[in-house]
Amino acid sequence: MDDVTVVVPAYDEAGRIGPVVRDLVDEYAVLVVDDGSTDATAAEAEDAGADVVRQPENAGYIRALKRGFREATSEIVVTFDADGEHRPEDVDRLVRPVRDGKLDLVLGARSTIPRPSERLLNELARLKIDVRDSGTGFRALRRELAVSLDLDTACTCGTFVLEAAANGARIGEVPAETRSIQKPRGIAWKHGRQLFHVLRYLMLAPRRS
Repeated sequence: MDDVTVVVPAYDEAGRIGPVVRDLVDEYAVLVVDDGSTDATAAEAEDAGADVVRQPENAGYIRALKRGFREATSEIVVTFDADGEHRPEDVDRLVRPVRDGKLDLVLGARSTIPRPSERLLNELARLKIDVRDSGTGFRALRRELAVSLDLDTACTCGTFVLEAAANGARIGEVPAETRSIQKPRGIAWKHGRQLFHVLRYLMLAPRRS
């Protein structure tokens, strides 16, 4: 679909990124932002058919995401994790309300949120935005909205939707089942810092249903 670019931030995802790209590239333009990987992530993504932009050093998920938003040229961007957790068949369901002009940001809501700290941030965000999963990495949004976001936080949990709401975005979600992946999850220390950012954005975002 010419109006959709799937943006995939990736850091050291060799062995995973190739199948992710191959599952998407027949239907969508795929832009992988290689965030200073030390392995073959960029080469595998290119071999699978993605366009790849390279960050010279590992700068983190948010900077990679913003780079992808700037580089994309389509009207709609989809954010998609590089580890294979999301299902490509769900992309169209996320994109449809944006394409139809009904919403500006659609979240792919997971059935479970794995970390207790992320669940806390989610519950705080829900004080203003009535969605079940404000921390999902699977989203469809208008590129115009995407490039307007500062994303000046420790991560995107809670604050991505709160900032979008503060910018006047119409926000919704659809259920999106995740696939089981063999990947260790470390302790998300950044969620401690993120708590203060969520509280800051709670003061800015209007309440929306």
